[in-house]
Amino acid sequence: ATFGYFCSLITTYILKTSLKHIATISTGIYAKPDPIGQVKYLQVNHFNDAGKVFQLPFPELELNDKTSKHLLKEGDVLFAAKGSRNFATQVTSRFGLAVASSTFFVVRLSTHAMNQVIPEFLVWSINHPNNLNFLKGGASGTSVPSIPKSVLEDLEIFIPPLHAQELILQIHDLRQQEKELKTKIESLKEKQIQQSLLNALIQE
Repeated sequence: ATFGYFCSLITTYILKTSLKHIATISTGIYAKPDPIGQVKYLQVNHFNDAGKVFQLPFPELELNDKTSKHLLKEGDVLFAAKGSRNFATQVTSRFGLAVASSTFFVVRLSTHAMNQVIPEFLVWSINHPNNLNFLKGGASGTSVPSIPKSVLEDLEIFIPPLHAQELILQIHDLRQQEKELKTKIESLKEKQIQQSLLNALIQE
């Protein structure tokens, strides 16, 4: 009942807008890695399907006029638009000096939207199955599907009040923790059963 009340409450105050009205969207860069560099070059293979970083790469690009213009800022959102793995992820301070590869679009909240949208909520919104289906539906290309910038710009974003965004993120995080715990429990059960069966064979 409480969850239902919460859902009905936030729908009263939701603002609906296209992503292009609250953010600027630019393309990452194509660059050749350099063994001596100061800037990390983020590519899709550095992230899992949920947009979590496996491990940040070592700096492999020079800090020059080209890279300095495309340095990522904390709060930027990366969207992997090329290939079959499409996801959004948030840039945090732990990324350090970094640029995104051309596989990504860089979504940066406009000044007027910074006080209205939490970057992590924007990530959650883009990653919502309904929105990913919309984006994938607008992809072009056969061998390597690519989601055009115009399709991402037209994505409709629902913006509830900040406190509601925070609650949505808390609920989402708890749900993810629950799923991870269930997976770990099932894995432990499987190991226990397999070990019991092996012990039974050994004792025969």
